Amino acid sequence: MSKDYHKLAEQILSLVGGKDNVRNCYHCQTRLRFSLADENKADTAGLEALDGVRKVMINAGVYQVVIGTDVADLFAALEPMLDLKPQQEEPAQKKGVINTVIDFVAGTFQPIIPALSGAGMLKALLALLVVFGLIDNTSQTYYILNFFSDAIFYFLPILLAFTEAQKLKCNPVLAAGVAGIMMHTSWSALVTAGEPVYFFGVIPFQLVNYANTVIPIILVIFVQAFVEKKLNKWIPKSVNLVFVPMLTFLVMGTLALSILGPIGNVVGQYLAVFFNFLSVNASWAPAVIIGGALPVMVMFGLHNGVAPLGVMQMAELGYDSIFGPGCVCSNIAQGTAGLIVALRTRSQKDRQLALSGGITALMGITEPILYGVNLPKKYPLVAAMIGGGCGGLYAGLTHTHRFATGSSGLPAVLLYIGDNSMTYFINIIIALVISAAVTAVVTLILCAKYEKTVAPLSDEAANAETANVAVLPGVVTCPVRGRVVPMAEIPDETFASGVLGQGVGILPEDSTVVAPFSGVISSVADSGHAVGITSPDGMEVLIHVGVDTVDMKGKGFQTFVQEGDTVAAGRHRCSGAEANHL
Repeated sequence: MSKDYHKLAEQILSLVGGKDNVRNCYHCQTRLRFSLADENKADTAGLEALDGVRKVMINAGVYQVVIGTDVADLFAALEPMLDLKPQQEEPAQKKGVINTVIDFVAGTFQPIIPALSGAGMLKALLALLVVFGLIDNTSQTYYILNFFSDAIFYFLPILLAFTEAQKLKCNPVLAAGVAGIMMHTSWSALVTAGEPVYFFGVIPFQLVNYANTVIPIILVIFVQAFVEKKLNKWIPKSVNLVFVPMLTFLVMGTLALSILGPIGNVVGQYLAVFFNFLSVNASWAPAVIIGGALPVMVMFGLHNGVAPLGVMQMAELGYDSIFGPGCVCSNIAQGTAGLIVALRTRSQKDRQLALSGGITALMGITEPILYGVNLPKKYPLVAAMIGGGCGGLYAGLTHTHRFATGSSGLPAVLLYIGDNSMTYFINIIIALVISAAVTAVVTLILCAKYEKTVAPLSDEAANAETANVAVLPGVVTCPVRGRVVPMAEIPDETFASGVLGQGVGILPEDSTVVAPFSGVISSVADSGHAVGITSPDGMEVLIHVGVDTVDMKGKGFQTFVQEGDTVAAGRHRCSGAEANHL
């Protein structure tokens, strides 16, 4: 990706409809996520044509521009251009039940992923120190490191309360306060004592410990959002600051400990029963499904609704076998497919994308390789899904699970050390080897069929290399990879009118222009933007790059031929209705 983030940020902002069309913008690990006032004003095709943009997706009303691991630097350049101001709420677009649920779950869980990952890796480090005998599990050092790593999971309800409140547009600090009520040491003492508790001597409070739980707090804050909004509506603004928080704590504290929390606890217990049933009767299923289908789930945003199941299982049982094993198998498979493509493709651009994206995928971030290589080429995606499914099958059959949440790349293998055993660690290594091996073999087999259609010409034009291509007399092949458009659509009246002869336009996807047939270079513009070539049978073709590019005076162009040079045909694949008539 280009390091000129400011220029790319300007281009993206223009193509999403300008800053007036942007209601909100933030980023995750790989994507810019826009909330647009009018999605019809965004130029999706134009965005996807930018160097540095891998893909554009629209999920649950969020306009997502896939960038890659440079997204944080790009957002830093983009944010000052947005000048976002508070706006009046507009009627929400209808998203459908499934998209609404996924959007809610993702908005609640995604912000806490960095904290969970950090705590998870700390747990893995602690397990390593114990396994290799560097510390004893009865020592104070172990005790301290253990609560360092466990704090995030213990206080998970408070973190979820805060993020859920942000998603539901109620006060996140008040939500965290309600979660604090449910986890207060005094309440824990009453639960430990086991004596019946009655509020005002009438309302029974169920004795439930809410540390490490997920479902109870989600249910509580869901109701709090409604209660808080009603209180803000009913209570005069002059005393709103005092009475809304007071009544929120009183009402929600009572509901949380008497009704909502216990209901959520029961739901959590049933989830635990479900998870146990899966682990005993169909341990292979989740890992196979996630390992094989995760790339498709990522494309449609469905993974955001499934990944939290792993967090819930860990909160209930202390481990995750639902999402983690299949996810890491899938990611390693995608990275492997990308690296095989990098070895086999003849396109320098594809090779660079596949190499960098493949390495990134092995570290747990797959969007660059998915949208940059595997999905466009299709066959690496198929190979990765087969390989990920096979690795997931082994992980499922061996009941492999992780003991903490974290990244889903190679570093994640440390999360499988636990229970004073290396068994799960060894099994996940075997599962990943299976994923990589199967993916590599399938990719190589499919490469033999599909990569042979790639242009024999290398994109390493800087070395002035050409390749001989069998081209029939009178046939003009595509001089640059891209989409062919009719002559009438060329944005230059001189060419579109046909005054210079018949031709076509090409919307380029590459920066290298090659000879469309073997012949002699008849002309080279001083500015480098136009080259004429004549075939042995007298056919003349002018290759003109851009509109009014003569004004650039050679800036951005580099030529590798001179008048009188003899060149061999190179060829690029094109798409479009006119492609077969070149």
